[in-house]
Amino acid sequence: MMQADVREAVLAHLRAIGVDFSFHTHLPACTMEECLSLPFAEDDVTFCKNILLCNRQETAFYLYVTLPDRAFRTSEVSRALHSSRLSFAREEYLETLLHLHTGSLTPLGLWFDEGKRVQLALDGGILKKARIAFHPCRNDATVIFRTEDFIGKVVPSLGREPVII
Repeated sequence: MMQADVREAVLAHLRAIGVDFSFHTHLPACTMEECLSLPFAEDDVTFCKNILLCNRQETAFYLYVTLPDRAFRTSEVSRALHSSRLSFAREEYLETLLHLHTGSLTPLGLWFDEGKRVQLALDGGILKKARIAFHPCRNDATVIFRTEDFIGKVVPSLGREPVII
């Protein structure tokens, strides 16, 4: 699927499940610093750091969604996910599993994981603000919607039970 088509598919899916959202285009934002400096990064919006992890055998994959300033501690996340020796997944898995590219990882990409190979792991801290922001599978745009809609509508539509860490 072409990148423009992926973004449009994400927006269509959000509309189909009844999520009200704001949509913002911008220059590509590849780092958390770039995301947090966007003009619509307001105090009540959580911008999430998304990390694709895998076990040593590269047979189990996890999308860990956490706070932008939270240090990633492999041992803590591995223990919470009952998996030993998690590490960053190779870049090629972004495309083969989720049809994404570096800098555009988002839980919204799990809609494209037909084999449901990627487990969703959420840092409970991301749920504390009223709104939440994600790239719609491209890092040149951002969608913002209510955190309540993320948990109540988006996550159930992904077809997998998240692990809350």
